Amino acid sequence: MSTPIYELSTDHARMQIEVIHGFLSKSYWSYGIRREVVEAGIRHSVVIGAFDCSSAAQIGFARAITDFGSFAYLCDVFVIDGHGGQGLAREMVAALIADPRIQTVRHWTLATRDAHGVYEPFGFNHVEAGRWLRLACPVSNWQEPGYSKPDAPAPG
Repeated sequence: MSTPIYELSTDHARMQIEVIHGFLSKSYWSYGIRREVVEAGIRHSVVIGAFDCSSAAQIGFARAITDFGSFAYLCDVFVIDGHGGQGLAREMVAALIADPRIQTVRHWTLATRDAHGVYEPFGFNHVEAGRWLRLACPVSNWQEPGYSKPDAPAPG
C-alpha cells in the first residue's frame, strides 16, 4: 500500500491563511482581496484544505458559505500550481457536498468563469434565466486600496 501524496482536512486550525490569501488575492474572482476579509470568510464557512503529506504545505482550498439548513454557496475553490491534475478540486468539492453538517441543504450555488467541468459531474448546471438575481457590491468594500488588474476589469 502506497503512502498518500496529499490529505484533506476540514479543521479550521490547519488552514494556512498566508497560502489562501496569497492565492485568492491574485485570482480573477477576488483580485486584491484584503487578508481580514479572507480570514472572516474562512471563520464563518465550512472549509476544506488539501495538504501535501511530505511537507504539510497547503496545496488546495475550498469553502461553503451556508446557513446549515437550506442553502450553500461553494466558493474559493483552488489548487496551487504544480499540484493540479490529481483530482484535488473534485475531491474537495465532493467532501464539502458530503459534509454531514449540511445534508439538509436544498440549493448549492457557485460561480465560475472556467471550471464548469469540475462541477457539472456533481449535478451543477446553469440557473434558470430570469429567476436568480445578483447584487454586486463595490470592490472598495473588500479589495486592498490601489489594486487594479490591467488586463481585466475588477470583479464585482
